[in-house]
Amino acid sequence: MAVEFGDGAHAAQRWSARISLASSGAAVVLPLAFAGAAASLLLIATIVAGTALTAAAVWWILTRRGIVRAGAVALAVATPVTVLAIFEAANLLWLVLVCAALWAVAVWTGRTALSSTGATRSAAVPEHEAPAPRRPFLIMNPRSGGGKVGKFGLREKAERLGARVVLLDPDHPCDVAALAREAADDGADLLGVAGGDGTQALVAAVAAERGLPFLVISSGTRNHFAMDLGLDRETPSACLDALTDGVELHVDLGFAGGHPFVNNASFGAYAAVVQSPAYRDDKVRTTLDLLPELLTHERGPLLTATAVTAAGAATGSSADGDTGGAPVTVTGPQALLVSNNPYRTEDPAGLGLRERLDAGVLGVLGVRVDSAAEAAGLLRGRQSAGLTVLTAHQVTVDADRAEIEVGVDGEALTLPTPVECRIEPGALRVRVPRNRPGVPPVQPPLDRRRLRKLAAAVGRTAVARRGHPAP
Repeated sequence: MAVEFGDGAHAAQRWSARISLASSGAAVVLPLAFAGAAASLLLIATIVAGTALTAAAVWWILTRRGIVRAGAVALAVATPVTVLAIFEAANLLWLVLVCAALWAVAVWTGRTALSSTGATRSAAVPEHEAPAPRRPFLIMNPRSGGGKVGKFGLREKAERLGARVVLLDPDHPCDVAALAREAADDGADLLGVAGGDGTQALVAAVAAERGLPFLVISSGTRNHFAMDLGLDRETPSACLDALTDGVELHVDLGFAGGHPFVNNASFGAYAAVVQSPAYRDDKVRTTLDLLPELLTHERGPLLTATAVTAAGAATGSSADGDTGGAPVTVTGPQALLVSNNPYRTEDPAGLGLRERLDAGVLGVLGVRVDSAAEAAGLLRGRQSAGLTVLTAHQVTVDADRAEIEVGVDGEALTLPTPVECRIEPGALRVRVPRNRPGVPPVQPPLDRRRLRKLAAAVGRTAVARRGHPAP
């Protein structure tokens, strides 16, 4: 049955698809027309070689010290400069820039056309109506996010809305989970946090345990959980609107060795780096000092991760192959990230974002690189042999030692091995404002076949509306 596409929106969709196809085609034809086949192949080879050499130089920067690291820094800078100089000397720099612009137009218009079909839009977490809390209890860290609690008057606004607020004293750490349990025992009907993701996770676990709604106030530094909930990160006070006009989202909660996380648990290099007392004061220097031994396995544990679904089958892999129902084992990764729902990996603009928080699965990202060549191979993305991408309901992380360092929502912990990571689907009732910015939409991958069908079929159907039969 033909679908009618005759209005302005569908006309724009049709032309977006056509412009994308035309731009990508021009980016291919233009070098052949002005430089010839041989020069075009040489141009592509130069770009590929330069990119690979730069990636290898970055690997040497991270895994070497002294004069070798200094030389790698020089190489990482000199390689792209040299490539540009070669193009300029051959009078091809203008051609490279034009082709890059054409590819940018092709990507932008292609995604515009495909996203407007609706087939690739992310499914929003369903909203649930729930009565406003009568005795909300909020924990606020006045130093979180550089002092956002005071800057945005969060305590004052919350108290005006009827909430009981406890301000933490960063100089005298306390057990926030115990505070939340005491408040629940005293009759609190909502628990909330204005602070970092680590504090959010601890109180969220208590809320899930007691069956209470949980309020996220985006006053932290990065606010990853708030971002994936679609909250306003620029104005944390807007999150408090949920106390009077809000809805509930039922989302998943992750656990690593019994410790809750709303974002992720990290193992390997990053987890070891954040354990260093010097990391808080000088992150870059500390990271560069520790990475050489960590990435070359001269220091740190040898990790092994086994990912299985609840039914005993692993899902997904870096090669998207069929696992045949057998557990997937990742051996010796330098870095391993287990997340509460998978992070986006297909769209560079969406890295660090999660499409949804209620899929009931853990995301697993493992990186193993043992040479500069393998580091360059990471540029292939999910097709790289050094990158493992999985989804699972349970992940067991083991090591060649009794204890390993783990970063749980940014908090440095040391846990006994093996560490069992699991997810509790829909365990957390998050109360959010009815009106909020929302989660950025998923950008669809460019599919030339779909673009061709879209450009042609919509045009033919539009013709059918004028009285001609559609094919």
